[in-house]
Amino acid sequence: MSIQAPENRESRASYRRPETSRERFGWKTARTGSVPGPSGWNGYATTSVFRQDGRVAGESSYVERAPTPALAAVASLVWIQQVGDRPLAQRHVPHGGAELRCVLGETPRLLGPLTTAMYKDIPAGGTVVGVRLRPGVLGGLAGMPADELVDEDVACTDIWRGSSRLTDLLGDAATPRAALGHLQSFVARSAPAHDPLVGDAVRHLMPWHGGTPAALPALLSISERQLRRRCRAAVGVGAKELHRILRLQGFIARVQASIDQQDALGVDLARWAVETGYTDQAHLGRECRRLVGVTPGVLLSQTGAACGCGHDHAASYVPMLRPGYGRSVQERRLIPA
Repeated sequence: MSIQAPENRESRASYRRPETSRERFGWKTARTGSVPGPSGWNGYATTSVFRQDGRVAGESSYVERAPTPALAAVASLVWIQQVGDRPLAQRHVPHGGAELRCVLGETPRLLGPLTTAMYKDIPAGGTVVGVRLRPGVLGGLAGMPADELVDEDVACTDIWRGSSRLTDLLGDAATPRAALGHLQSFVARSAPAHDPLVGDAVRHLMPWHGGTPAALPALLSISERQLRRRCRAAVGVGAKELHRILRLQGFIARVQASIDQQDALGVDLARWAVETGYTDQAHLGRECRRLVGVTPGVLLSQTGAACGCGHDHAASYVPMLRPGYGRSVQERRLIPA
């Protein structure tokens, strides 16, 4: 039923148009250059103004891409972020993998698998290049059990010998894109073969697959104890925790796809909760607060403000969507960096 404004002048003066879903959740068109973080969820939206030398004069910019083909098996995306005249507190959200990131001029750092949101400061004028590793890759790449790196932020020099040379390569690169190329090459050279059984477990737990941790032992012909041990060694967390993280990423992808398709009128948190594997909206709310620190409504509002300007985040969210959903989005070509 449509709602019309009253006809008399007195009523018109006090009449307030009902809020649309876009307004209620803060889905306003962001100014050109608004900047989401590597996960697309830091709620930071600003205008980027570039100087002739290519640096940012005032605010931040963020670009994410699919990795190079040589890195596709171990990394899900790469990014470049440039910060303007003010420092930025960047929110990182659990996604099941780890991130190798570097503020150019500083030592590259490894952000281990997260079990809750974590904020990292980026200095004013800083440029960050990063690689997001797929779940199950970290243990082999670091040469140590991944569960020792959960919720840890460590210097790469503490993990890889000779990585001090990488700091110089990144700092001396002519452009941020060249620095990102050096970082991708380092990861590609360092990455050994990962545990194929854990890889099968991760694929089974992806949001679009609909698998559950309880089904994995029989599916993979392994005991629950051995599965937990191997998942913790390769991923950093057990199958149950990984399932919770990937399920939330499925919800995040659903929200991001709707923003990308400008489908603000179709916002339905209760339906989205069930579609992405939650019992109901209350279940989604508990998990969202636990893993991100905010309610789904707040998360939706922040995402709309940060990503409503049309930034392409397909590299991070399309793999989390079930096949066939948002065909126009999934058929978008992911451009390697």
